[in-house]
Amino acid sequence: MTGEGEPPIDAALAAVSVADLERLAEQRMTPEAWDYVSGGAEDELTLADNVAAFRRRRFLPRVLVGGGATDTRTTLLGREVALPIGIAPVAAQALAHPDGELATARAAAGAAALFCLSTVSSRSLEEVAAAAPDGPRWFQLYVNEDARFTRRLVERAEAAGYGAIVLTVDLPVLGYREREKRRGWELDVPLGNFREPGGAAAAGDAARGDAERGGEVDLDRLLDTRHIGLTWQGLATLRDWTPLPIVLKGILHPEDARLAVEHGAAAVWVSNHGGRQLDRSPAALDALEAVVAAVGGRAEVYLDGGVRRGSDALMAIALGAQAVFTGRPFVHALGAGGQPAVEQVIAILRDELERAMALLGVATLADVRREHVLPGA
Repeated sequence: MTGEGEPPIDAALAAVSVADLERLAEQRMTPEAWDYVSGGAEDELTLADNVAAFRRRRFLPRVLVGGGATDTRTTLLGREVALPIGIAPVAAQALAHPDGELATARAAAGAAALFCLSTVSSRSLEEVAAAAPDGPRWFQLYVNEDARFTRRLVERAEAAGYGAIVLTVDLPVLGYREREKRRGWELDVPLGNFREPGGAAAAGDAARGDAERGGEVDLDRLLDTRHIGLTWQGLATLRDWTPLPIVLKGILHPEDARLAVEHGAAAVWVSNHGGRQLDRSPAALDALEAVVAAVGGRAEVYLDGGVRRGSDALMAIALGAQAVFTGRPFVHALGAGGQPAVEQVIAILRDELERAMALLGVATLADVRREHVLPGA
């Protein structure tokens, strides 16, 4: 939850960069919530490198190619969105603001941007769908040891109008997150997806009971996949459960990208879980081009990790991504000023993207090529 001495909302709306809102959020959020949202695994090397990878790259712009008008629209799994920057799934957003995922989903829908809801969300997937019924939205899935419970989540997402299932594949166990361990902190907000629509308790073990009541939750138990195995064979089972397209999130190795396509994934999402899982994993941007080559145009490719500017999105697109996602900037905005601040982040990123496209010399995202990035960068 937010802390004392909250900055006025006009301070958030006066922000001109994602970094401005991050600083405001650190003032407003409790230290425990701040560390949970902002921290990474072990020495946080991958966390830092995600951002540094974008800063290492350089554009190579073209000139005298037009008047500067730009179009940021793209299509993701058949649905048009207004910009290639989506809101990545982030757990328990009520830690930043009481409205939690309702605010971020409404802000995304208002901008026709894609919103991806976490399994471990503060609000239920049905509540989020009702809050932003017209917005493009996907549901991120963690596989639980109880296959019946996992299947029920998929069925609920399909019934509530989510457009895809985003299966996170890089979390067989939680990463070693020292910030949280030093505080002895456990997640202690209600988690909406662990209660059935209408208020009935979801069937399951004690960890899920704690989640629905808002008691302290041991995420290692709640998200335990070790007993059933998260495997390529298991992916076939998931595909049998739903006709929705399946996106695999957490791919870094090109061979895994190739296998994902062979096993029917509609899209591959390059990610190291925001630096929160295996420290010393490569920065997502550094892994992107090899994954794009392995996919070979047979599926869409997305990226998250380190995106802090609209120009970051443009760089990832030049290196082969269809779109990018980012999580922390939106949750920091939520903590800094609620839904209006989330809307402000979207506006900032859109403005940065449009200006970067015009300065690069491209009118549409389809015009962006590898040749727009300095060779060797």
